[in-house]
Amino acid sequence: MKICMILEGSYPFVFGGVSSWTHQYIQAMKEHTFILWCIGAERKDRNRFKYEIPDNVVEIRQVFLDDALCMEHFTKTVHLNDRELQQIYYLISGEETDWDILFELFQQRKANPLSILMSEQFLEVIQNVCLETYPYVSFADFFHTVRSMLLPQLYLMTGTVPEADLYHATATGYSGILGSLGKWKYNRPFILTEHGIYTREREEELLRASWVIPEFRKQWIRLFYNFSHCAYVHADVVTSLYEKAGRIQADLGCDEKKLRVITNGVHYENFCRIPAKTGNGCICIGAVVRIARIKDVKTMIYAFADLKMRMTDRKATLFILGDVDDPDYRKECVSLIEILQVPDIVFTGPVNVAEYMEKFDFTILTSISEAQPLSVLESFAAARPVVATDVGCCRELIYGKCDDPFGQAGFLVPPMHRAEIADAMERMCRDGQLRKQMGQAGQKRVETFYTHEISMNKYRDLYREQLIRKDR
Repeated sequence: MKICMILEGSYPFVFGGVSSWTHQYIQAMKEHTFILWCIGAERKDRNRFKYEIPDNVVEIRQVFLDDALCMEHFTKTVHLNDRELQQIYYLISGEETDWDILFELFQQRKANPLSILMSEQFLEVIQNVCLETYPYVSFADFFHTVRSMLLPQLYLMTGTVPEADLYHATATGYSGILGSLGKWKYNRPFILTEHGIYTREREEELLRASWVIPEFRKQWIRLFYNFSHCAYVHADVVTSLYEKAGRIQADLGCDEKKLRVITNGVHYENFCRIPAKTGNGCICIGAVVRIARIKDVKTMIYAFADLKMRMTDRKATLFILGDVDDPDYRKECVSLIEILQVPDIVFTGPVNVAEYMEKFDFTILTSISEAQPLSVLESFAAARPVVATDVGCCRELIYGKCDDPFGQAGFLVPPMHRAEIADAMERMCRDGQLRKQMGQAGQKRVETFYTHEISMNKYRDLYREQLIRKDR
């Protein structure tokens, strides 16, 4: 089977998270071949792969959103009919859109996005929306905001669609549009796997973003809700990592009949034989995170500084393992460490997590948003307990579900609450027997419910089911 994996802002351009899952996923599915349809933000990242591409990847399509700025403008415009004009209106106003009409416009009629955005028809529509929605806001600001919002998505719809037996997207954003486009063009199954709830994550970012004109925050947020509507309507199956995420997908408009839960899994055998940390008087804490604002590394640093002030009788070191997503944020973190005078924090960059795990007594995760973090599962597989924020399904991982007899495998703390994070770390540091007990509970939980084999077999079954249904 030839599978088109549609990836946004992840594999193979960055390490960690969805990228790690994708790499392991493709390696495990040796019986299938893959086309990677990769969406990046900037074309300067073309061919800058952070992974060695597996042999069963037969093609890589790279699409960058800023390529939209390089499109040629043709003076010949496409006159939009009433149906098409209505959908452009919905895109601008943020209402649910009939994406099939837009797919036809850009795939079959070969409309040029720039020509549309510079047309009198578009000007009339955007003037009407501005008067209806933002009567007291500068029209120039609204016009340029809307153009910057629409251009990348319209550009994506003009591209050549790779033909595959099945389309599999890893988010509802721009990748969800391309997955829907593949389904529309070739009438092949489309599976959507959400590791996090993309729409909610973008909403959180937009509410904090300094570059967004405040009056237009809701406009940007509605855009991504419209993206999720596109993906949920076209997908044959929508998977999430845990039941609560599925309920959120339903709240966002996904048909409950499409929803499945397929948990993450880790290569248990790579971690379960890692020996226990040998005592040398120093407590070593690991944090397997990308350096990104959503991981809230700053709160981690603050909490570790508090811990160091409390534990004057013992030495502790914090190792932060992961690639840099946001160079500016890393500089802020380094500056914070210098201000707080906490020298015992080590940024390792991307490393082999299994090899590093032997150093750790326990691990920590302070994210303000997660789904089902692989770093927690890997820590458990190595019998290392975790201090984690109460986000995503971390509560479920640490305490177990109702049918789980293994017990507590760490401490759960509120996001961005440095005092409670420091409290939990101190309890871990001072009680070696508790660390051992919790680590063993986590290891049993992963072995029973969260192995890579369990997860991959569920996806294999899903693929077979969809192809059988398609052939009927």
